[in-house]
Amino acid sequence: MRNLSNLALRGALMASAAAFAGVAAPQAAFAQQTAAATDDAAAAQSIVVIGTRRTDRTVADSASPIDVISAADLTTQPTANLLDSVRNLVPSFFVGQNSISDASTFVRAPSLRGLPGDQLLVMLNGKRYNRSALVQVYNGGDTGLSFGSQGPDISAIPAIAIKGLEVLRDGATAQYGSDAIAGVLNYGLRDNAGFEMVGRYGQFYAGDGESYQIAANGGLKSDRGFINISGEYNKDGRTSRGVTRPIAARFAAENPTLADKLPFYPLPAQIWGNSPSEGWKAVVNAGYDVTDNSQIYAFGNFAHSKAEQSFNFRSSYQGSSSFEYDDGSGTKKTGTIGGRNFFQVPYYQTQCPAGNPTCPAGGYVKDGNVFNLTSLYPGGFTPLFIGKTDQAIGTLGYKGKTDGGFTYDLSASLSRNQLDLSMDNSISPSFGKASQTSFEFGKLIQKEFDANLDLTYAVEAGLASPITFSGGAEFRRESYTATEGDFQSYGAGPYAIPHDLYAETAPGSGVFTQLEEQTASYDPAASGYGGTAPTYAGTNSQKSWGVYVGAEADITKQLTLGAAGRYEHYDSFGGRFVYKFNGIYHVTDELALRATVGSGFHAPTPGQNNAQVLTTNFLAGQSVQVGTFPVTSAVAQYFGAKNLKPETSTNFGFGFVFQPTSALTLTVDAYQIKVSDRIFISKSFVVSAADIANLSELASVGVGGNVQYFTNSLDIRTRGVDVVGSYRTDLAGGKLNLTLAYNYNKNKVTKFDPASIGLAQRVDAQNLAPKHRLNLQGNWTSGNFSIGAAGRYFGQWRAETDYPGQQFGAKVTADMDVSYTFMDNFTLTVGGNNIFNTKPDRVKASPSNPIYTLTNSTGDGQIYPRNGGPFGFNGGFWYIRARVKY
Repeated sequence: MRNLSNLALRGALMASAAAFAGVAAPQAAFAQQTAAATDDAAAAQSIVVIGTRRTDRTVADSASPIDVISAADLTTQPTANLLDSVRNLVPSFFVGQNSISDASTFVRAPSLRGLPGDQLLVMLNGKRYNRSALVQVYNGGDTGLSFGSQGPDISAIPAIAIKGLEVLRDGATAQYGSDAIAGVLNYGLRDNAGFEMVGRYGQFYAGDGESYQIAANGGLKSDRGFINISGEYNKDGRTSRGVTRPIAARFAAENPTLADKLPFYPLPAQIWGNSPSEGWKAVVNAGYDVTDNSQIYAFGNFAHSKAEQSFNFRSSYQGSSSFEYDDGSGTKKTGTIGGRNFFQVPYYQTQCPAGNPTCPAGGYVKDGNVFNLTSLYPGGFTPLFIGKTDQAIGTLGYKGKTDGGFTYDLSASLSRNQLDLSMDNSISPSFGKASQTSFEFGKLIQKEFDANLDLTYAVEAGLASPITFSGGAEFRRESYTATEGDFQSYGAGPYAIPHDLYAETAPGSGVFTQLEEQTASYDPAASGYGGTAPTYAGTNSQKSWGVYVGAEADITKQLTLGAAGRYEHYDSFGGRFVYKFNGIYHVTDELALRATVGSGFHAPTPGQNNAQVLTTNFLAGQSVQVGTFPVTSAVAQYFGAKNLKPETSTNFGFGFVFQPTSALTLTVDAYQIKVSDRIFISKSFVVSAADIANLSELASVGVGGNVQYFTNSLDIRTRGVDVVGSYRTDLAGGKLNLTLAYNYNKNKVTKFDPASIGLAQRVDAQNLAPKHRLNLQGNWTSGNFSIGAAGRYFGQWRAETDYPGQQFGAKVTADMDVSYTFMDNFTLTVGGNNIFNTKPDRVKASPSNPIYTLTNSTGDGQIYPRNGGPFGFNGGFWYIRARVKY
């Protein structure tokens, strides 16, 4: 049976290797397995593999601050999205709700310590995880901390596949390469034998947002190897926390027979809330011992998801109507809101007869042959933006240790992330009656190949421990592809420019006279979003290689020091050298002091250099085409764009570890990170008719449209303190575990280009995430019964781009769950997230955001801030969860 088991494992591993053929992963020399903490106090004694090349470091004696989050902590979160799970557990980790944020709703950009998602390195089993295909170009406050970033999408990883998560809260570019400016997330994958299955159902207190999750994990293990497979299916329903727009409410009141023609009726005509989504995720992890001291391993992550997002409502109301509103001045005022321009006048369809001197070519005849958009959308329309995301990454490697203590790890990974964007229920207004109502915008594809070699060797030098020397090399290639969209998704139709209008002097006379009016003209591209034009379709790539060296040792029994240096060279901009020094000094057995200093960088990606997006934004209630163009394009360079250069950083950290007993651990770490040449979105440049005459490509944006591009436009300094404490004790016949995690983080823009960056962008970069975050959680277990509770404090914050001048107040949320295990293998849990139904402050009346009396909301139906703030605006959520584990 043992031989059969080994053969089965060997066959499974070889099949996995075939699926991952040609794959590679970057230089991080993490061990394949990550130590999992069974509880918070024990985590302090867990062996860590992040932030060090040694194999005997624990959280308590690590020279760099590290959080170890157990699998239980992750899998018991009432969400299928790891972004939200990590946000709940790590105070310095921020991610918005992003309710109507273009493609940033489908791929939400997180932030660690106020820095963007691509300055945070993500790893699986110590190997670099690939980027998402989406470059964050949405310019609302939702993505204010991650403008211009292109980071990984960790929502594609199933929580049930995780053995443990290590969070390195320290710059680590010298150890692990580009991007590790803010820190590192290392997800260790499960390698155990057994079977586990989890089912969860829940919904919000408001009665919407039904959430289903089914996840399973199974593993086989023998004396020579293992294979572990995880899978998850999730489906989440729509939530709505806004109200219908005032103009939609007025339309329904004046046209009761057409009220049900409003989008989403009887819900609001546009939805502020979670987009309905459905998807699956899978992970396979396998290893086989070739010899007693060497192993071949393979692992992969595959995922697919689809989400549907409500865009802004396009009203068919004829003319305009008066509404009372409050602009915060203390005096109610009256203003008008009208329907969209393409509903106001007909599309004249009869062109001037060929060869008629009184009606020249290019002119149109004003007659009864017209098209009215109300015949297609009598109640107006709300475009439905659809995003399909596909993720695949595979890693194959061989690692081992010689009899002399020399270790090696050679690996390679291949990855592909794709975002397919489309839209239903819209039009391309410049095409009139010939317009499509559904559009394919093209696919965004990110491909990466990573190969690396990591080596260590311990040398006795008469110190308190051997000196662990490390070194290695890495090669990376990544490419960014944008495929062409439907012509009508980006192109200009016959009604993109005004045409002279003529009337026949008498029926059938063939004689026409020119009228003073012209045909109406409309923005090019689909209403809501623009597809990729042929000019910007194609593939762009970048190659790099790097080498590193490092050394770590206990100089004395009290003092440990480490140093690392790394050089990376890119074919796009050249090379960078970075360094890191750290150390820890044990003053007593209970108290240790630690410090780090280092430098880092983030290389601009092919996506950041070549992303092009056309979208419809609403400024002061008016729709405006906004185009984001590559810095290398004629359009961007026309408005002053320059080639992107790397973001560079220096970081300092100092703290202490206090462990008076085995049951109590407290760590306090202060830090400073300076980032220079931060990649950001430029301010908007308004396009004029003269601009279009000078550069025809600007016709895609149109007169009055806006142009923006990426730029190295500001420097940011981040200062903060992390406090993490854990305590374990006996209470009332059971075991009590308590954890406290606090983060103070302050960003300051120290330098910026006023020609590129506006005040609101700077305010958001400094204040979008709360400066104060506190988590206090506990778990009490007695026999088969357990109770968990958590309180979370979120400090004040601002979103200046969307809500100028408003400061949103501090809030506290609370979670609770009760679990009972029966028949040894079955656990039933009932719980609630945000059990007191806490929500952010309402949007305050102001000149920028007047509150309309009719709906007690903004003009677009908002009640709460659109990004949801630090914890979302959906309110309380209850759930039940059943778990079977063998």
